[in-house]
Amino acid sequence: MIEKTLSHPDNCEPVAFTQEELGWLPWLEPLSADELTDRHWAGLVDASRAKSPYFLLLARDPEVLEARTKTDKDIFYNTSSGLPRAERELAATATSRFNGCIFCASVHSRFATVHSKRGEEIQRLLDEGVDADIDRRWNAIIEASTALTATPLVSDDGLVEGLQRAGLDDLEIVDVINGAAFFNWANRLMLSLGEPTFPVKSA
Repeated sequence: MIEKTLSHPDNCEPVAFTQEELGWLPWLEPLSADELTDRHWAGLVDASRAKSPYFLLLARDPEVLEARTKTDKDIFYNTSSGLPRAERELAATATSRFNGCIFCASVHSRFATVHSKRGEEIQRLLDEGVDADIDRRWNAIIEASTALTATPLVSDDGLVEGLQRAGLDDLEIVDVINGAAFFNWANRLMLSLGEPTFPVKSA
């Protein structure tokens, strides 16, 4: 268990799943932008991530962060084949909803809405949980993502068969597995390092 070194007694953590943009407060001291060396910038991959306290914290181990970021980008942005972006984001949203990661669910539900134009159904997943009945294909993606996330693992051959019956081909199934597996790990990392917060509203 990680011992908190930073506390945020005045933070009012969001308790409901939302597509609203949230902030995040670390429990461990992140690097400051002034401390970043060429090695850290390489680890961030995307310079804009230096604005995020989460990535500035992970930049303390820049080689691991670089591998993590490149894996993330390949899973969600390399859409020349396999699942469309919206359903990759759906898998991440379902995983985050099941794991209770309000911050990650907010990020990926927004992406799922942008790319699918099905915001009401995405919100229903957030409101009702992973048992929400949407449609055959999305239900199968949500069910598979949840099965891959559960501890102990509950996935079996039926998981793949369910996705096949819903019309997914082999490459699409690999993308569901990648998206859910990556966020199963990413949720646990984020949940152990800090807490979500409502962003400060500009006047």
